[in-house]
Amino acid sequence: MSAAVAIECRGLTRSFGSGETIVQALRGVDLQIHAGQVTLLVGPSGCGKTTLISILSGILRKDGGELRVFGENPESYTERQRTAWRAHNVGFVFQTLNLVPTLSVEHNVALPLILQGMATREAFARARAVLAALELADRAGIKPGKLSGGQQQRVAIARALVHEPRLLVCDEPTSALDAENGHRVMELLVSVGRRSNRALVVVTHDARIYSFADRILRMEDGRIVEDSSLVHQP
Repeated sequence: MSAAVAIECRGLTRSFGSGETIVQALRGVDLQIHAGQVTLLVGPSGCGKTTLISILSGILRKDGGELRVFGENPESYTERQRTAWRAHNVGFVFQTLNLVPTLSVEHNVALPLILQGMATREAFARARAVLAALELADRAGIKPGKLSGGQQQRVAIARALVHEPRLLVCDEPTSALDAENGHRVMELLVSVGRRSNRALVVVTHDARIYSFADRILRMEDGRIVEDSSLVHQP
């Protein structure tokens, strides 16, 4: 039996600016990703990778085309509904990390659960469990500014994983990590993304992690120009 479709988009377009300064970030992207599939998006800077994952995860709205994420159309929701949909269904590791500097590491990780209404004690317990899996248990009580760049990256990944999202989207998750920690992080991400009701999409320039992918999609100038299926299949 073939895996269910997690993401489907047809003719996806998005531009920024207007008039003579308009930039066409996406120029008609057609894409289908199945549940249980680990997909890497690669290509030069400015080719549309981050714009694409921001639309897939409901952060940006598209200009045109069709989009379905696990059968839902987040574009049809109000802003409040889209925010709630993201909170329950999407984990996003931003390239800029977006950790809250005034909160402890475990509070940063627990925040998505607290915002969903989970009791603080339970949210913190789940946060500590995810931090332990990323070998950060001894850093739970300190502020992110006391961590190295690689440790902050792992905290951001823990925050994206803590609420067990159906769609996990990562923008350069191994960029600040050495080979050993990058390998460990990808193993954890893949263990989530290859579940039958999940999908993982990773934007990367890091060729060291290509072997973790089921598919590598190469983008250029706002389009997917190459689709390479690798050895792992959902």
